[in-house]
Amino acid sequence: MLTSFVIYCLVGAVAGILAGLLGIGGGLVIVPMLVYVFGVLAIPQELTMHLALATSMASIMFTSISSFMAHHRRGAVQWEVVRRIVVGIFTGTFLGSCFASTLSTGFLKIFFVVFLYVVAVQLLLNKKPRGSREMPGMAGMFAVGNVIGAVSSFVGIGGGTLSVPFMLWCNIRVHNAIGTSAAIGLPIAIAGTAGYIYGGWNAAELPPYSLGFVYLPALLGIAAASVLTAPLGVRLAHSLPVDKLKRVFAILLLVVATKMLVSVL
Repeated sequence: MLTSFVIYCLVGAVAGILAGLLGIGGGLVIVPMLVYVFGVLAIPQELTMHLALATSMASIMFTSISSFMAHHRRGAVQWEVVRRIVVGIFTGTFLGSCFASTLSTGFLKIFFVVFLYVVAVQLLLNKKPRGSREMPGMAGMFAVGNVIGAVSSFVGIGGGTLSVPFMLWCNIRVHNAIGTSAAIGLPIAIAGTAGYIYGGWNAAELPPYSLGFVYLPALLGIAAASVLTAPLGVRLAHSLPVDKLKRVFAILLLVVATKMLVSVL
């Protein structure tokens, strides 16, 4: 148990540094690493992806608070945008995670792999959407929130890879889009965690210390380490060539995605 907890702390430490350094959601790192660790620990194969996604979602609850508070102190969070999108975020993420709980590990892995490929290509091209329209009305924001929440629940992330481009497209400045996305990450994490707990409440063969599909020992180690290392990543971002590091990270994502795809096939 102690060895496993140390591994979870290492996962959280890496995720925290990368999130702070590159602005990339920790879930992109946490999910594949947990899938590997759960496989080594002989957790049933049909549960590994569900446990990884749920635990990643739960860990974001802790990291997102410190993140959005730091952005709020700098005046970077547009709370009006959060208010208008949060209902759609809650419904989309909760229903998405409940639905994901019923799907096979194989399907969830393939969905995650496709998402990794898309993110990796976007990082390599480094293209940002141009502001070409205004923020939609309440109905439009509800629909967008549902889409962002549902996709986030299927890949165990806080939604930044989706919400930031959307806000840039709607003429919100980059630092405001990032800060507002950090605030949106908290309701995504809360709703996603609740959905995976509900969806996995009566699941068979769950490992001890599980709350639905949330594996508490992994959550504790990841949350403790990532909260400590995320500020280090932020400091490194001001002294290292972040654009080059993003391309290296993109190549790493391509390798991880291909390895997961091979394991499914």
